[in-house]
Amino acid sequence: MTSSVPEAQPAYVLHSRAYRESSALVDFFTPQGRLRAVLRSARGKAGTLARPFVPLEVEFRGRGELKNVGRMESTGINAWMVGDALFSGLYLNELLIRVLPAEDPQPSLFEHYAATVQALAAGRPLEPLLRAFEWRLLSELGYGFALGVDVNGEPIEAGGLYRLQVDAGLERVWLIQPGLFNGTELLAMAEADWTAPGALSAAKRLMRQALAVHLGGRPLVSRELFRKP
Repeated sequence: MTSSVPEAQPAYVLHSRAYRESSALVDFFTPQGRLRAVLRSARGKAGTLARPFVPLEVEFRGRGELKNVGRMESTGINAWMVGDALFSGLYLNELLIRVLPAEDPQPSLFEHYAATVQALAAGRPLEPLLRAFEWRLLSELGYGFALGVDVNGEPIEAGGLYRLQVDAGLERVWLIQPGLFNGTELLAMAEADWTAPGALSAAKRLMRQALAVHLGGRPLVSRELFRKP
């Protein structure tokens, strides 16, 4: 896609790497979607802003897929994160780079991302924030599915067992097999009741199954950070 974008817009840096002698190649997330742009003189003042979780206003120039950064300014307080909160933020960034199509406008998802970043920095519980963002990402991209009814439109039953059909939704099954979800867990997820036993761990498994097909079989590097001591 080669559509133009507004001259200046809110943005967050998803990833930045060195490019040529003194420039950087930066992936941004904006209300207009994921954009890639060259930041000139990346070793100067602008380079200090080209970091994740800094709320920015950026002017993008050019009509091709690879744009150039014009003006770039901070517009708020940096979301300072450490430990698992930092790893969680990096996970969200990598997920957006891997799953979000380039230049696909996502104003609602951008607002949700900005709120999630601030919540992570404020020390809110990580797992509910991550699951909510994954669910919102799938829904905004058109890959969401119902949690309260199965693929046949029947209400999820607390005593039932279900498997995920990624392209359709939840299917009730009658034989035990790997990767199933019980109805109680699914109903808790539908209500975002994370105090219910097993709801958070089941939600994590469900989101991994739902996202796997969109990751092309390649693991997310940021997931490995959680496994390191």
